[in-house]
Amino acid sequence: MTRLPLALIALMCSALAARADKIAITGGATDQTNAVVVAPLARAEGVNSVTLPSGLHAAAQTTADGKHIVFVVPKLKAGEKVEVTPGTLNYVKAPPHFAFAKEKDGTETLSFDGRKVLNYFNLPRDAKDHYFTFKPFHNVYDPVKGETLLTNTSAKTAKDGQFPHHRGLFFGFNRISYGDKKTADIWHGTNNVFSNHDKVLASEAGEVFGKQRSAISWHGQDGATFATEEREVTAYNVPGGTLIDWSTTLSTKEPKVRLDGDPQHAGFHFRANQEVSKNGKANTYYLRPDGKGKPGETRNWEPKAKEPNPKTIDLPWNACSFVVGEKRWTVLRIPHPDNPKGTRGSERDYGRFGDYFEYDLTPEKPLKLKYRVWVQAGEMTVEQCAALADAFANPPKAK
Repeated sequence: MTRLPLALIALMCSALAARADKIAITGGATDQTNAVVVAPLARAEGVNSVTLPSGLHAAAQTTADGKHIVFVVPKLKAGEKVEVTPGTLNYVKAPPHFAFAKEKDGTETLSFDGRKVLNYFNLPRDAKDHYFTFKPFHNVYDPVKGETLLTNTSAKTAKDGQFPHHRGLFFGFNRISYGDKKTADIWHGTNNVFSNHDKVLASEAGEVFGKQRSAISWHGQDGATFATEEREVTAYNVPGGTLIDWSTTLSTKEPKVRLDGDPQHAGFHFRANQEVSKNGKANTYYLRPDGKGKPGETRNWEPKAKEPNPKTIDLPWNACSFVVGEKRWTVLRIPHPDNPKGTRGSERDYGRFGDYFEYDLTPEKPLKLKYRVWVQAGEMTVEQCAALADAFANPPKAK
């Protein structure tokens, strides 16, 4: 994020065009740091900055529809009301920004100022290389230099490490039923079941965020499509780590598609690099709303238990701290309050964690999900995680 004194801005820019518009911002329920603000603006085109009450400037990015700008406010107290002024900075040198680029292997990488942030593994499904290509997902890079891959990427066979069907930020269900006794396991890709990246629907990249929305189809054992996704992933330019919003809308034309599974094989999950499977028990721990767990200790919703652990149900957030490349990283995963209730959580000491739920997908009732993921170097506290979760649930209001 660009926050510079006026004197320095004058040296960097040939002109600053102020606007008559004012944006009124109201803080959420709790104090927030580096709060992402999405503000409607009648004339958003050309705006690339806002002047904060402190007199400093923050980069602003106009959305593709030209109706909103997105920027980050360094600090915003609960219920605080502030005004910012949109404007246009004419840079002599282009400021740091997000950019999408194709890799040699055909996948697509999102970088910020040359630092890798995300990689979208979007290779089309190849029947001759089914295990390698049976589902699209997003890899996550370290938020410091962008040189260390923090997630487990695709594998050629099921023997390439521990549970290599778990990949990056990924989504699926292992017990899907529809039609005339048809079943599908999108999670493992068994019996030639697969999900396929069909095309990129939209991309946006600028100083504040990089966003991509993709069309993904779900195919049964017969190869026919039984559901379709619009999956959107956004990374924001905020200090101290990588802030990622992941969302999807899953739809069907079938009369009903039953989405089911178990905590270890369904839902939206994060899977750490295979390196963690080797050092996990000694170096991996989970941070939860009720405190820090012991290394190697995990909690899982158990369907056969007489009383499933209530601390695994509808968690407002969960964080995993692990070691990759001889450095400690923490990943915080936050479900949005609008997601289906009755989620059942799962944790593994090799850095795979997430939750799932049961859902009856119909043409009239698509499944809509939103999650936020925060990635940073080092450790976090319960208070820090709770604050980020509240910021996702109760973002600032702008008008």
